[in-house]
Amino acid sequence: MDLITVLNVAQTVANSIGSMGVALTAVTIPGADSVNDRLSKTNENGESMMEIGLGIHGEAGMRQCPLMTCDEIAKEMLSAIQSYGREIDSKIVPLYKPGDELLVLVNNLGGTSNFEMSLLARSLVSQLEDDAKCKATRVLVGSFMTSFDMQGASVSIMPLVGDATKNMLPYIDAATTATAWSNVDAWVGDGASRPSDIEINEVPGLSSGSNESSSLPPVLVENFASVASSALARCSKALIEAEPLLTKYDTIVGDADCGITMERGATEISKRSEAGKLQLDHPSLLFADLADAVSASMGGTSGILLELMFRKMSTSLSSSDGGITTKELAIAFRTGVEAISFYGGAQEGSRTMLDALFPASSVIVSGGGSVASVKEGAEAGRKGADSTAEMDHAEAGRSNYLSKDVLMGTPDPGAVAVAVVLEAMTKVIS
Repeated sequence: MDLITVLNVAQTVANSIGSMGVALTAVTIPGADSVNDRLSKTNENGESMMEIGLGIHGEAGMRQCPLMTCDEIAKEMLSAIQSYGREIDSKIVPLYKPGDELLVLVNNLGGTSNFEMSLLARSLVSQLEDDAKCKATRVLVGSFMTSFDMQGASVSIMPLVGDATKNMLPYIDAATTATAWSNVDAWVGDGASRPSDIEINEVPGLSSGSNESSSLPPVLVENFASVASSALARCSKALIEAEPLLTKYDTIVGDADCGITMERGATEISKRSEAGKLQLDHPSLLFADLADAVSASMGGTSGILLELMFRKMSTSLSSSDGGITTKELAIAFRTGVEAISFYGGAQEGSRTMLDALFPASSVIVSGGGSVASVKEGAEAGRKGADSTAEMDHAEAGRSNYLSKDVLMGTPDPGAVAVAVVLEAMTKVIS
């Protein structure tokens, strides 16, 4: 287009946009005689500080404050943008109002990780849509205008209302070779949830809410639903209470997140059980639901492996011949344990959760899944977990990198977590 048209488009955008920046560190211009360290100091309470509204060249902002969460930062930024507003008919009005479609650009000022940028973008879009009742139909996240290595971010918002800004959409969505411009994430659909940019196919196997119990083998275990409900409650509570101990062990021989990861999974399972979101009438459906709960809450290698275990148990039970008895449940448990070994690459003796799972499942299978075998399996699981404290090397997991001096005397936290669950289960069955 001709230069005048380009000028008019740029002026329309400039008149319609509101921006706000925050940072944890200030920028030092290369070649400067001194380092800009005004954000590297702490306040009188020893708290690290951040700045709201600072300039891209390091100019002082509106105020400094102790570090905030992403949600708090987003609220602060949006409040400032709305307070500054825009001028219409010589009056200052809020930049956007409920029902407006918005362009949201979240800019990395140079030293912020992609992970942190994604968290901030999520907080901003969530508050714009849930609290301000707007629609963030265009979202861009990237390093559009940096300030060297300043650890911070800015947000720019443009309401897509009226003919002037609505006409900007083709320009915003257009492909470009400009190196600093990221592809726009356009969302024009309705509904309460924002879909992923790239849809991921469902993992093969039964998923929650499938309601396929009519085509599944009959359950021949007496009072399965009530026993399963009590067992889930007891096991979840035991794992949550064991978090400090698991964290203590994992701080020594891992990366200190085993306790928190297990607690998250147990909490999610407990919440879903109390809300009636777990299908307790059939074990195949229940284990599929447990896999979904673990996938949604745990993360980490242990979360992935436990999800695989539950999904394998689910699919194994879905094709059981002649009905599901305690024997089939025991075999499914063993099959799930073997799936962990196959996909994770570890074996019994590798100093992992398998050192509790393998001996426990062997005892339970040999006893046909009886009450006595479960109790004996729990004892075997605890013995296996305790034995990891005497293993001077690990063949898998984070402990694989640690020396004999560090490992000896501390059991594997994953194995201990298994023992805790199995022991809790024995208090329910009778």
